[in-house]
Amino acid sequence: MAVATLGAVVLDCPDPAALAGFYADVLGGTVVGQEDWVDLKLPGGQTVAFQAAPDFVPPRWPSPDHSQQFHLDLEVPDLDAAEKEVLALGARPLETEDRSRTFRVYADPAGHPFCLCAC
Repeated sequence: MAVATLGAVVLDCPDPAALAGFYADVLGGTVVGQEDWVDLKLPGGQTVAFQAAPDFVPPRWPSPDHSQQFHLDLEVPDLDAAEKEVLALGARPLETEDRSRTFRVYADPAGHPFCLCAC
């Protein structure tokens, strides 16, 4: 028996509405809220939330001194097509050179690492 259920994954960031908009463009869903806390309600029922952190310092990937702490793995049917789309939305590549792997690493506009993973 579980003690709890997952309510949301929450990302600190300087601009919650902007980052929620980025992930809405990547994952779909509906952006709810404004200002210091914004939820992205995903089609499968999950929620990703974005919380204002005025002194936010993005993680550095890879760096043992500035740990990423966690990242999102986003499954996609076509890595090349998905890469093109997330870069157009404002992501930046962190580790994409090895095209033989089944994943590529990017940073969202606030600097959080995320992976596109072939499904």
